[in-house]
This record gives sequence, structure tokens and C-alpha cells, in this order.
Amino acid sequence: MSVGIITGSGTYALPGLEDSASGTVETRFGPVEVTTGRWRGTEVVHVSRHGDGHLRLSSQVNHRANVIALREAGAEVVLAATICGAVDPDLQLGELVVFDDLHFLANRLPDGSICSLYDDPGMPGRGHWVYEGPFSEPLRRALIGGASKVGLRARDGGCYGHVDGPRFNTRAEIRMLAACGVSAVSQTAGPETVLCGEAELPYALVGYVTDYANGVMGEATPVAELTELMSQSTAALGASMAEALALIEPRAVPATGTHIRWQ
Repeated sequence: MSVGIITGSGTYALPGLEDSASGTVETRFGPVEVTTGRWRGTEVVHVSRHGDGHLRLSSQVNHRANVIALREAGAEVVLAATICGAVDPDLQLGELVVFDDLHFLANRLPDGSICSLYDDPGMPGRGHWVYEGPFSEPLRRALIGGASKVGLRARDGGCYGHVDGPRFNTRAEIRMLAACGVSAVSQTAGPETVLCGEAELPYALVGYVTDYANGVMGEATPVAELTELMSQSTAALGASMAEALALIEPRAVPATGTHIRWQ
């Protein structure tokens, strides 16, 4: 019984992980380096999207391999973290957002292929993921509770907007996303949400606001401030996620939505 943890820019290892061991999980989508251990008394399986030294840009993350590796390593639920740019001007820099909706219309992986684990016709288990909300409500509640325990401000709900990297967005693109109700954007969590849903791994996402997206404010967030907040995100995300673990009983968390399958 373990919790999968996915971290992004600024967080390449879990602070305070005990009895840690690293290894490679081979999947049909490629190998993935995972780290296992005990984090605040809970067995976890950790995947760093970008790898040590930010080896992989957002356009090079192998999302399908990451999700399959977590499942094969024993994860029963997944908590994920991302730094993000605020589209909603009411969000504050350094604030956490525990998302409850997703904007990912393209539904494509970084290489342009459709975002799905069902890559071959006739695959056993192939089907449609059906849901009202894409994120696990019990896991969302745990993330909000974890933030509260360490005294961090966390917005309960918001629409995560997936954008393709590695470039940042134009003002016109951000205006379009704002019109769709997007709260904040980053470049990796859209595929994770969909793939975890297909894999029946309950998934929740917490974001840390490092900047205002292009055109949201009268003046752009200085790059120096963005990078400083990125460095601060490591402690904030780590502390809130670690506290959330005590509020999760993985086997009691139901799958998000349901599936229409053709076996």
C-alpha cells in the first residue's frame, strides 16, 4: 500500500524521505527512474518529471511511462505538484491551488500523439473514462488539509490549464484561457490527469503560483522573482504534501469516475 508522488520544477527529491532506494522500472513506454521510501511514515513511490538538474524539459516528459511505472511499483493513489502561472488575477504569488477542474482540449502528449494508454486497437481494457470531475475529491481534501496544517494559504478549487511548453504563452493565448475560466497554467499535468484516470489511479494536483501569466497584470512578473518563488516552492509543496499523507487511506479512496470498456 503506497502513495505515488509526482513532482516538477524545483522539486527533484522529497525532503526527509527515509529508507530511500532508487531504481528503474521498465514499462512498455520506456524506463522510469523511481525512488521508494517512507515519507512521514507512509510508503511512497516518487517520480521526478524533469529529473535531477532538470534534465527533461516539459516537452520531453514521458507521461505514459511515468504513470505505468507508478502503478507497477505499487502506488494506489497519486499526489502531484506543479509550479504554475496565475491566470486569475485574484490569486496571490506564493499561494497554493488545489485544482478541481481541467482545461486540456488538445488531449495530446508532447510528441503530438493522443493522450491515452490505449495506443493499439483491440487492447484489453480499452475504453472511455467518464467522470464529473477529473480530480479525486478525497485526495483534494487531503491536500487542502495538509496545507492548513502547515499554515499555508491554499485555494480550494480552480481550473488547471495545460499548455504546451517549453515556451511561455502569449497575451492572446492567456486571454483565451481566462475566458474559459482557467485559474492557472503549467506545462505537464494535463496528460498526468488523463492517464491516471485511465489507469484507475485516483489523482490530485496542487499548484504553487510563481508568476502572473502574460498580460494578467499591468506589468510582467520579473524573472528574478519567478525563479526566487520557484526555489521557495520546494519547501511549501513538500511540507503540505507530506502532511496530506496522514489524511489518506489509499485503499479507501475510490477510483475517479468510471470506465466504459470493451474487453
